[in-house]
Parts: sequence; structure tokens; C-alpha cells
Amino acid sequence: MAAAASARTKSAPAKSAAKSTPSATPNVPAFTRDQELSAYREMLLIRRFEEKAGQLYGMGLIGGFCHLYIGQEAVVIGMQMALKEGDQIITGYRDHGHMLACGMDAKGVMAELTGRRGGLSRGKGGSMHMFSKEKHFYGGHGIVGGQVSLGTGLAFANHYRNNGSVSTIYFGDGAGNQGQVYESFNMAELWKLPAVYIIENNRYAMGTAVSRSSAQQDFSKRGVSFNIPGEQVDGMDVRAVAAAGAKALEWARSGNGPYILEMQTYRYRGHSMSDPAKYRSKEEVQKMREEHDPIDQVRGRLLRDKLASEDDLKDIDAKVRAIVAEAAEFASNDPEPDPSELWTDITL
Repeated sequence: MAAAASARTKSAPAKSAAKSTPSATPNVPAFTRDQELSAYREMLLIRRFEEKAGQLYGMGLIGGFCHLYIGQEAVVIGMQMALKEGDQIITGYRDHGHMLACGMDAKGVMAELTGRRGGLSRGKGGSMHMFSKEKHFYGGHGIVGGQVSLGTGLAFANHYRNNGSVSTIYFGDGAGNQGQVYESFNMAELWKLPAVYIIENNRYAMGTAVSRSSAQQDFSKRGVSFNIPGEQVDGMDVRAVAAAGAKALEWARSGNGPYILEMQTYRYRGHSMSDPAKYRSKEEVQKMREEHDPIDQVRGRLLRDKLASEDDLKDIDAKVRAIVAEAAEFASNDPEPDPSELWTDITL
């Protein structure tokens, strides 16, 4: 499923597999209290949802592929804070966080993971294939890099209709080496399409460190030969993401063409639920959790600046856990699709 350059290898972990810290984004604007609390709640919802999805997978209630977003929550939440109504979202197979961020129902997402009738694709798509026209979410996609061309097509539609919307196109460092990505870059710049390409560089693709798979490790420069501007962003800081996202979206919305954002982030779990992630050390993961966790950063600011109390944050956590528990309960007991569903919503 993944690109050759990002295939898992059996060799020992590379000593320089990942930088110890993300690159800091200077002059990060402060959030208001409401923004901090919103970011905290929305990131926590993704974290708790993904933890529960991992549990259900272990219990055998979720089958097939399942790629968790734990650790990368600040990327999609920061970007979502910068979007306007009508802007589209499209991503790859690590997509549950993106669905929740754009407001898709947690019960429907979880039910799709378990293949139930109440799932957002009626139980037929599973983890990698859910959509919501209402929320302008055009899917998770299982083909590595395939969503980049599709998202560029969405940007072309916006350009053609002159509707003022921007297509935000998420893909990872592994997909960043795919050929169709650069064909899309070329067309997007040639036609000045309103597209923001968001590269979620979690450093290991499917299991190979960027240092071993990419000749140009600064993904923000991947558009240089097409004259597409780009920048690196601390993808573990939701404020930095929101600020960079607002800048990139304004650039694209103003008719200047595409923009590239390399979000330097980190996934705590393996590539998928079947990946033991032996290509990196436990110490590396623990260091990132302790020093750069996106949710803990917001929590720390809320408490430090006396914007919220411990009780306030416990109350948020309790409410989030209740939403996730309800979603899991629904997804565990909802009926499976009727066999007749095999013949609906398909083209013969």
C-alpha cells in the first residue's frame, strides 16, 4: 500500500532517524482563552477517540487497516481554526482526526470503523474511506499520495467557479516522494489554483526515517522548482499551525496560487495497528511525549496563565470521555449493514 521509499525495513533503527525537537516557529501569536479552551477540547477529543479505537481494534471489533493520529492532533485542529466555511479538506488514510476536527459525528465515525449500518459510509468504507459533503470533507484515501491530485481537482473547481474557497490537501512525508504530487504542484501553480498542501511530516512514513528515504528533507522546499512558496511549522504547537495556516489560506484565497506547509509533527503509535515500530527507540518517543506533546502544551498554558483550573480541565476531559464512550457503545451494538447495501452507491 505504501510507497517503495517508505517501506518498512528489517535493519536496525537509524541513529539520526529524527530530529530531537521540531523546528520552532518564531513570533507565535497568543491565543485567547476561548481559543485555548477550544483547541484543548478538540485535540483531546481526537486523542481519546483514537485511544478508544485502538482498544476496539485489539478486541477485534475493528478489522482491516487502522492508522491512529495520536500525537499529531495540533496539525488538523490548528488548520481547522484558520479555515472558512466552504473550504474543503482531503487527506490520506490517517484520517479519523480530520473527520472529528471538521465536525463529523463521533458515533458515525466509530460505527464506520466497526463496519456498522450507522457508519458515515454505511459500514462499507471502514477506517480509510469516509466522506461528508455537508462538512466539505472529501475523504480519507488509501492510495498513498492519491488524494493530492484529487484535492488539486477540488482547487480547480473552486477556481473555475470563483467561489472563494480553498482546498486543503493533507499528506505525509512518505507520500511526499510520489510522482503525482509533483504533477499536481505543477498544474496548481500553472493555473494559480487555491490549494494549500499540508505535509504532515511525522518523520517515519510507513517505517523508514526521512533521513534514509528523502534526498531533500526540507519538505517546505518541495515546490521550489514550481515557484510554490512554503514554510516549515512546528506541528506540535497548535498556535503556530493556526498562524501559518491563516497566512497560507489568505495567500491561496487571494489568487496567488498554491502554498506548501510542512508540519513537523510526530506520531506516537506505529504506522498502523499492526506495526510494532521497532525502527525507533522508546526513549525517543518518550522524550517527544514529555517535551512536545501538543495537548500538554495547551494544558500548561491554561493553568500557568490561570485561564482554567484543574477542575475545569477535568470537567472537559470527563465530557470528552463521555462522547467517546457513547460512540464506542453505539459502534459496538449498531446492526451490520444489510447485504443489499453491497449494491447501493456503486457504479457498474
